[in-house]
Amino acid sequence: MKLIGPFKQIITLENLPLKGPLKDEQLTYIENGGIVVAHEQIVAVGDYTWLQKHYPDSELEIIENEQVLLPGFVDAHTHICFGGNRAKDFAMRLNGKSYLEIAESGGGIWSTVTQTRAKSEEELTAICLQNVQKLIQQGITTAEVKSGYALSVEGELKMMRAIKSAKDKASIDLIPTFLGAHMKPKDFDGSNRAYLDLLIEEVFPILQKEHLGNRVDIFVEQSAFSVEEGDYFLETAKKQGFELTVHADQFTPGGSHLAIKHQALSADHLEFSGEDEIAALALSDVVATVLPGASIGLGMQYAPARKLLDANCCLCIASDWNPGSAPMGNLLTQASILATFEKLSMAEVLAAITYRAAKALGLDDRGSLTPNKKADFISFETDDFRNIIYLQGQLQPAMVWKNGNRIFC
Repeated sequence: MKLIGPFKQIITLENLPLKGPLKDEQLTYIENGGIVVAHEQIVAVGDYTWLQKHYPDSELEIIENEQVLLPGFVDAHTHICFGGNRAKDFAMRLNGKSYLEIAESGGGIWSTVTQTRAKSEEELTAICLQNVQKLIQQGITTAEVKSGYALSVEGELKMMRAIKSAKDKASIDLIPTFLGAHMKPKDFDGSNRAYLDLLIEEVFPILQKEHLGNRVDIFVEQSAFSVEEGDYFLETAKKQGFELTVHADQFTPGGSHLAIKHQALSADHLEFSGEDEIAALALSDVVATVLPGASIGLGMQYAPARKLLDANCCLCIASDWNPGSAPMGNLLTQASILATFEKLSMAEVLAAITYRAAKALGLDDRGSLTPNKKADFISFETDDFRNIIYLQGQLQPAMVWKNGNRIFC
């Protein structure tokens, strides 16, 4: 058993609802607090002096400087396993080139597909782990990682195996998601439906046999797969026992209704969700995951986070870190910027990158500093938690703990 502290403030996020708006007044925090951990779980959180008296045999981990403690951040949507980069694409976009013009010049997602296919499984694992180290420095203790940049049976399995290898080696939790249905590859000689059938018949069984991941995603959009095709794919995946998430409503609505119909864990993007989509999401248990990094990267509107919260949705904010539309990756910066444009309270932002983000991954064992939760937490060298979001990512974690063990300082 170990007692860690004292901390100037501990923001527990205890007893907050999973859905709907939050006021900063609802946040509970402990001054001069400590946290007791054992067997990778939180045992107790409270006044540091009181904990010293009640857990006298605990090993002490002394915090010297004034620091604020928060639950570890959860990034519920990333694409951090990929080859190459798309800096050329970004420069062309800044110069007014359209998506089609970029693609015709050899850029776009196919550029990443080509570069990812050229990487070995070992190289992709190494890239993924390099990006994981950056996540750790940003306070991420759990991250979802998608495939979707190889777009062939062999290539997608290579990606999923690389992600599994990274998961086994990483000091944080990685949640693999199969996104072979990112788009139909242009070198596939067949229809969208035929490509989806190929994934179902040849990839699904291996995902399950090799325990490569139990989450499946599909990009439902005019440039990718139709609502009807998404309906078929999601229904099949669910029948085979996979958990579901959906790239939904990024440029046109439709995908979020599919996520609701098939009881997906989350509907992600939602930049073009309208009143009907927002109302439907609010009546469901589907987490509304918004991705401000994609809006910044593409120069487009943000998802209607304020409306989603006010309608009583469960809002998650994730980074969408990828080489094309969201190269920034920094979850805290993105969430702080979104808060400014969508008028989100600090409580809403913190909830959206901790326990509500965990719900988007089907996890209820983390995201708050309460007994029996995972001992995943991060500290910032400041005397007031409000500085964390106020400084919009400039203030980075001083220390990161995973399962009660410090992994970064």
